[in-house]
Amino acid sequence: MPGIVHVVDDDTSFRTAIERRLKQAGYEVETYSSAQHLLDRPPGVERPGCILLDVKMPGLSGLELQDRLSQLGSILPIVFVTGYSDIPTTVRAIKAGAEDFLTKPASSERLIGAIERALARYEAQRSQRSKLDSIVFHLATLTPRERQVFDLIVRGKINKQIAAELGTTERTVKAHRHEVMEKMRVHSLAELVSSAERLGLLDRSVNLGG
Repeated sequence: MPGIVHVVDDDTSFRTAIERRLKQAGYEVETYSSAQHLLDRPPGVERPGCILLDVKMPGLSGLELQDRLSQLGSILPIVFVTGYSDIPTTVRAIKAGAEDFLTKPASSERLIGAIERALARYEAQRSQRSKLDSIVFHLATLTPRERQVFDLIVRGKINKQIAAELGTTERTVKAHRHEVMEKMRVHSLAELVSSAERLGLLDRSVNLGG
């Protein structure tokens, strides 16, 4: 499935030329005459996509749009294409997560290369987010007591310690532990710890050795 390239540039002739070039290369293209135009109809995330963004535009600049999209939680990678490149702007854009920073006129080879990398990065980020959403969903199915057991397991506590801490028997803890593993869809302690880590539930300094 071809990716969608969202072109944001106030230069009409550039938008027309780039749209033609990208469509010939097999991409679907959406064009926007300003940063606000894109914010007014934000791109969906159902399909692979990226944003080809000008830096200097009337109203919101490209860098400001990059900040705004980041605040909105967008995972669409951004490739900047500008006629006015300077080192501080380039550094700021890349630090803020831009995939690439090209100077007009960019060769088709460089442009397509940057877009391909951006689309690959989008797929990786979407897959990561999807896994995270799945972990959050499974965690929400735990009962309050199972959640307590989960929190203690991932901190390296053994059944005996968990039973003492929760004022229950090892046998009950074992039953809860089984439920936790089933509901979290994991097959090992390492997988469970990895899930907790992904959710930011573990303090890095915690000793998982028990």
